[in-house]
Amino acid sequence: MRIALAQLNPVVGDFQGNAKRILEAVRRAEEQAVELVLTPELSLWGYPPRDQLLERSRLQQQDTVLQWLVNQLNSSVTLLVGAALPASDARSPRLHNGVVLVNRLGWRPIAQKQLLPSYDVFDERRYFRPGDGPCLLSLPNGKRLGLTICEDLWVDDGLQRERLDGPDPIDQLIPEQPDLVINLAASPFDASKPALRQQLAAAAAQRLNCPLVYLNQVGGNDELVFDGASFVVGANGAVQLELPVCEEHLAIWDSCDPAPIKAQAMDPLERLFRALVLGVRDYAQKCGFKKALLGLSGGIDSALVAVIATAALGKEAVSALLMPSPWSSAGSIDDALALAERLGLQTKTVTIAGLMDSYDQALTAPLGEAPQGVTAENLQSRIRGTLLMAVANQQGQLLLTTGNKSELAVGYCTLYGDMNGGLAVIGDVYKTSVFSLCDWLDSDAARSCRQALGLPTKGELVGEEIRRKPPSAELRPNQKDSDSLPDYNALDALLKALIQERHSGTTLVAAGHDPALVERVERLLRRAEFKRRQAAPLLKVSPQAFGSGWRLPIAAA
Repeated sequence: MRIALAQLNPVVGDFQGNAKRILEAVRRAEEQAVELVLTPELSLWGYPPRDQLLERSRLQQQDTVLQWLVNQLNSSVTLLVGAALPASDARSPRLHNGVVLVNRLGWRPIAQKQLLPSYDVFDERRYFRPGDGPCLLSLPNGKRLGLTICEDLWVDDGLQRERLDGPDPIDQLIPEQPDLVINLAASPFDASKPALRQQLAAAAAQRLNCPLVYLNQVGGNDELVFDGASFVVGANGAVQLELPVCEEHLAIWDSCDPAPIKAQAMDPLERLFRALVLGVRDYAQKCGFKKALLGLSGGIDSALVAVIATAALGKEAVSALLMPSPWSSAGSIDDALALAERLGLQTKTVTIAGLMDSYDQALTAPLGEAPQGVTAENLQSRIRGTLLMAVANQQGQLLLTTGNKSELAVGYCTLYGDMNGGLAVIGDVYKTSVFSLCDWLDSDAARSCRQALGLPTKGELVGEEIRRKPPSAELRPNQKDSDSLPDYNALDALLKALIQERHSGTTLVAAGHDPALVERVERLLRRAEFKRRQAAPLLKVSPQAFGSGWRLPIAAA
């Protein structure tokens, strides 16, 4: 049996466009004598469609486009498409997350998702009701296919930290003795997932004693980045086929010739970098932006964002604004200009000393004195934020913010200043990871990735001067981040425990952490919630990001 895995990058809500992508995959598959074409979870909608699922007119559009697909098919190929299926009664929720079979004779529902995630960024129980019973498809050639959808595979207590309460769709298929199990997924990227997906699939394949096809969506949709990385495992759990990371791809798997075709092992830092690049590229393109702008300070955060943006959009589409103040060091200005030259970016420089003086004069009367301390420092950031927004508005650019997750966690950022923008590129990347990514980018290990993404391959990109300088916002003479924050290694370790593991301060103190430091970081994390609620959307690349999956109150003890 020859099966095509269509690892697609849909646009949420673009039924016609997504259907054309599906049809293009079918046409390519037909040329290779394929019997069955698979597409990811909710492939006709794009995942996640969220409240678009509540619009009745969209369900009518879906049916129209499914019939259009039927009319376009002119061979015996069978196509599986992810779709929203009406439930059998009018109770809410009124839909199933399902799969339809499409061929030239028509289309019909064949599977319903049983385990509906409603944790972190997922909210499927708002829209869907769970299916019940095993989903089995018998093909004309006599093959019996077990069908599962994304979370239905995540049922191994020994491998995953938590599993949803509900049935075990894999266990339900055991009596059916399928020849093959298919899992159509839309699983967002985080660093821990690639290996875990393969482990879960291998365990399921061994339980069922048959191969398993795992097909994942690829592409960025708002804050979520889907990395693809689809694969097939044999009945013994061994990987037989792997698809590329972070790119659309069509692959053919032949059950009669299951010789392993594995992708080359990828460094976790490269996976992270490619996910960020994909997230920026798709966010810009799917929102209609052709150009991007960022503030370039000579620091490591803005340097990393500049590299990511260049890889995502091309050097011609990215420009940078330098906005030195009286406290900006000559070294930082030189470092920013040197970085822009290495990347081939256009820059403009606007000194803000005069604007700072104007603000001081304007505020002296209402304050009774010139702005001092943090107020004065924040004015610098807000002046820069205003300039960036004005340039981006005038030139039709997507403004990229450059703050990292460590800063966002403890509020070391300025509302209506450096937080201004349409996308927080590294808002889910801890400061220590920023350093790791930049060190990797400047290493020999990144050469092939840089070449593949159109970045310069000779010499350093970020530069040793930027990578080795002590972090500083340069908002006052000789300022360093360490004046206001703990060492980033210690800070990030605590933040990961508090944010990702949801450990309490008491637990961390009992584990040996300094009580005063734990209390300080807890307080900063709690007090910064009002800032995070007003931040730009960020690209989720960790198990717990600040975004739709982080739901803490602002006014709380």
